[in-house]
Amino acid sequence: MTDDGRVFREAWIDGVKKHFPGEPKPGYITPWDDTPAWERQAAAAVFGQVRDFVVVSGGTARRLSREQKGRFVALCWIAQIHKHIEDPKPSYVADWDELPAWQQETDADIFERIEQAV
Repeated sequence: MTDDGRVFREAWIDGVKKHFPGEPKPGYITPWDDTPAWERQAAAAVFGQVRDFVVVSGGTARRLSREQKGRFVALCWIAQIHKHIEDPKPSYVADWDELPAWQQETDADIFERIEQAV
């Protein structure tokens, strides 16, 4: 589970570094070992959801568009936010269309990284 979460977190950090305009907030690129426990649990859970989705699709998940892949990651993450944070800020649970482009691209990158790992 730790390795799964670490893969997710590293994909997030790589995506932020690639897509974020300007200098990202330090919390966006906090290394795995310094990431809060709830966030590590959430990262591992979403990794598992994406992995399972890829497996049960029989390999056809590769046919999804980048947007569809990113939407899946974003929705799984929102569920984890609700699980771990009693009253989250609206920006933490924003729907896909409300996310900045850099975050949409990063979420799609995460899906594809997990897809490659499977």
